[in-house]
Amino acid sequence: MQESFSKYPRVAVVGGGPAGLMAAETLRAAGVEVDLYEAQGSVGRRFLIAGKGGLNLTHSEPRPGFDARYRERAGQVGRWLDDFDANALREWARGLGVETFVGSSGRVFPTDLKAAPLLRGWVRRLREAGVRFHVHHRWIGWSDDGALRFATPSSELETSADASVFALGGASWPELGGNADWIAPLRGIGVDVAPLKPANCGFDVAWSEFFATKFAGAPLKPVIAHWRDARGEEHALQGECVVSAHGIEGSLVYALSADLREAIERGGSALLHLDLVPGREQDRLLKDLSKPRNGRSFSEFLRRQAGIEGVKAALLREALDKSQLEDPTILAQTMKRLPLPLLRPRPIEEAISSAGGVRLEALDEHLMLRSKAGMFCAGEMLDWEAPTGGYLLTASFASGLRAARGVLRWLDHRGAGLGPPSGDLR
Repeated sequence: MQESFSKYPRVAVVGGGPAGLMAAETLRAAGVEVDLYEAQGSVGRRFLIAGKGGLNLTHSEPRPGFDARYRERAGQVGRWLDDFDANALREWARGLGVETFVGSSGRVFPTDLKAAPLLRGWVRRLREAGVRFHVHHRWIGWSDDGALRFATPSSELETSADASVFALGGASWPELGGNADWIAPLRGIGVDVAPLKPANCGFDVAWSEFFATKFAGAPLKPVIAHWRDARGEEHALQGECVVSAHGIEGSLVYALSADLREAIERGGSALLHLDLVPGREQDRLLKDLSKPRNGRSFSEFLRRQAGIEGVKAALLREALDKSQLEDPTILAQTMKRLPLPLLRPRPIEEAISSAGGVRLEALDEHLMLRSKAGMFCAGEMLDWEAPTGGYLLTASFASGLRAARGVLRWLDHRGAGLGPPSGDLR
């Protein structure tokens, strides 16, 4: 079946996450006819799940520190943020009637912490503006004449458009559609796609069976992580993480995951050190641990002299043998620098996000593919990564805006007449 389109420029947006929705909003505000295609039964499902425990919309960290969170892509992503940064995102949310606040960690949340009211209001506004939504439409490539092909529950659909914006996400959360089945069609037309890798992920550790069984799910807090980056520079960050049956995960680990993953890629493993007793100096620990036990059990001695118990005490037993546990010097050193060898990242299906994707070098500055005029890409399917904390969402929104403005510029250069604008939706 072949669709037709109106006399006005028509753009197909493929993918209904934040990047795709932002692209659709920007295009429709300029008077473009917009059809948005989503493989799932509704748009923004991953956005809703991400906000289940409190939607972390963006972060209050000022620029250029904010930009640096995007690592080697800081320059390119920074240009997207020039057009739509964290403050612009908060103002945009206010336009939907959603006020935000800055939490103690600097993260920005809606005042009710919920994602659903924001998404409902956004989709309603887009529908009222004339964006046409097509759910259960999974993109499967192009026809011989260049039309977009979609698999639907009842048939296969072909549709043509003056331009297209692809915002198809990465490979994490496959139950929400993140299976990266877009890679093969893009590589088929010569697009350079970097291999997808887990980002903001946990890591495997060779726990003993006893430790894994007894302490899976136990929080480690507070601790200070020490690690080295690719240049050999040492870093430290305080936070919280969680022991899993397979290894270690949680917000602190996610923040370091890019460096740790790359260390494993270089050397086959990575070494993370944990300070189990932040705020306690090693010399003081050594002095306290050198005191006689006076008949107390080792566990009680650790609790009284160092405040170590539970999972932290069990970690010491994982790292040290009996003779080392009896040595106050080794024990104090290990409490301050417990070595944690990491074997591998957890599978990409478990990760919060993915790294890799369409290389930015395959796109022009407006996010149009150099190898296929009129096709733009945005969001997590691009080759960039960021830690959690609102940085992922902010860049996804900003890339959708950048791609949509690129479409408008490209249509204008082709002499396409735009329809009547529907108003500034932002």
